[in-house]
Amino acid sequence: MPKLVTVFAGSPSFAATILQGLSNSPHAPKAVLTQPDRARGRGRRVQANPVKQLAGALQLPVLQPANLRDTDAMDQLKALQPDLLIVAAYGLILPKTVLNLPTYGCLNVHASLLPRWRGAAPVERALMAGDPETGVCIMHMEAGLDTGPVYRCARTPIEPDSSAEELERRLAEMGAQELLTVVGAFADAHATQSRPPAPVAQRETGATYAHKLTAADRTLDWTRPAEELARQINALADRLPVRTRIADIGCQFLAATAMADSTGRPTKPAPGTLMDASKIGLFIQCATGQLQITSLRMEQGKGTPLNPAAAINGFGDLFRNGAQFA
Repeated sequence: MPKLVTVFAGSPSFAATILQGLSNSPHAPKAVLTQPDRARGRGRRVQANPVKQLAGALQLPVLQPANLRDTDAMDQLKALQPDLLIVAAYGLILPKTVLNLPTYGCLNVHASLLPRWRGAAPVERALMAGDPETGVCIMHMEAGLDTGPVYRCARTPIEPDSSAEELERRLAEMGAQELLTVVGAFADAHATQSRPPAPVAQRETGATYAHKLTAADRTLDWTRPAEELARQINALADRLPVRTRIADIGCQFLAATAMADSTGRPTKPAPGTLMDASKIGLFIQCATGQLQITSLRMEQGKGTPLNPAAAINGFGDLFRNGAQFA
């Protein structure tokens, strides 16, 4: 099979899955670009990101420039003479000098059905919006943010209780497969000196932007419907868990299901009221419907994830029927 010279750029777990698939192919990258090491986790220890860890295991050269205008990094990229630069959740802007460097340009593995959810947080935004499906696209990169033409897309449904972690894992596996199909088409064209595959321009109708997640996304508004709050909780649990308070004690919700309102009540309790606490869940009233919380983390103590039974056992004085979440 004909081979291409590739370089890979990415940082989180999603990108590591793509890198693994590419490395198992005839087009394994000659080098890997990833973001500099940063402090992570509760202990704020400096550690390598998932792509750097995998690149080390694969014994691939790693470049970690603070930005891609770094002269040394550019010189090293030029020396590799790549046919393709493949990008997946890298997190740094590629200047035109980089976009124009590879023979066939730069490919991006993007976790949405473009043009919906261009930008930094497509998986979480799709979940929070209640999209019935999402997907992954292989896009030819250009100067605009995720505006380039698309070679291939694959679709997948979003289940009501899908988490971002589970959905992102599924999309990464799909993306790796779609990427290898596109790279294979470039390799065939390269070997036969024929025309490379042609992408299809994105339409502008229906384009949306997936804004970067911020602290504001963590706030729960109990006057919203339970379905919306459940999507917010499940979407953010892995990267930026939502926060609430009960009796001035902070807690984070990590998994939730939307339930219908209990029947037979003459009046509806105030939103944020704990209706019932049992081993199967904490049931909290919303504007319409109730949230069943099945995993949470208290912000005092060790901060480990708790199921409802463990939460009640450890903090029984807090989780009493009628208690109010702020």
